[in-house]
Amino acid sequence: MKKEVYVSVSTDPVKEYQGVVEYAKFLQGKADFLHCDIMDGKFVEKMTYDYGLVSNINQNSLIALDVHLMCSEPLEVIDNYLDSGANIVTIHYEAFKNKDDISKAIEKIKSRDALVGISFKPATEIKDIKVYLYQVDVVLVMSVEPGKSGQEFMPKTLEKIKLLDKIRKENSFTYKIEVDGGVNQDNAQQIIEAGADMLVSGSFIYNSENKAKAIKILKGEK
Repeated sequence: MKKEVYVSVSTDPVKEYQGVVEYAKFLQGKADFLHCDIMDGKFVEKMTYDYGLVSNINQNSLIALDVHLMCSEPLEVIDNYLDSGANIVTIHYEAFKNKDDISKAIEKIKSRDALVGISFKPATEIKDIKVYLYQVDVVLVMSVEPGKSGQEFMPKTLEKIKLLDKIRKENSFTYKIEVDGGVNQDNAQQIIEAGADMLVSGSFIYNSENKAKAIKILKGEK
């Protein structure tokens, strides 16, 4: 039986506010999720939009919203994104000064019937986030440094994906493994074979003339 693979299309390459809403509407029925890259200019240098645009997308499209918080103090803003209609809210391990707040954030997201994800930068080891794996629905592996679109996939990420898949199988965990950064037609199959279930793609899909076909290519469909 063929493994089901999901594609979450990143908003990051879209520069205009209204353009993100139009992009979301266009992707309905083509992508599984819209990957909303939220950057506050503190956790990463770049600054993007906030929950106001997420709410606008939710009100004007039917696409599921995969909200990736690249923000400092995420506990303070989670409710805003849940109120805006996020289906998945992913927090960054490194964004929490007090690591005890990570479990609080996870519980807050779960209490609102959204799926919860945890993400980590390339320098962070799996052992650092292992304690949270039983609590989350998604583990988002950053295969580039967060905050900049168009970077190349880091091959060492494959070992992290394989380890997460091994931990999942050994413990009967149910989290999905999501991979974000430099995903394209040349490496998608390798990433899936390593254990990934969800592929985030920004530049590859955005720059493709036939975006629906590009999504199918990532999934391994013809």
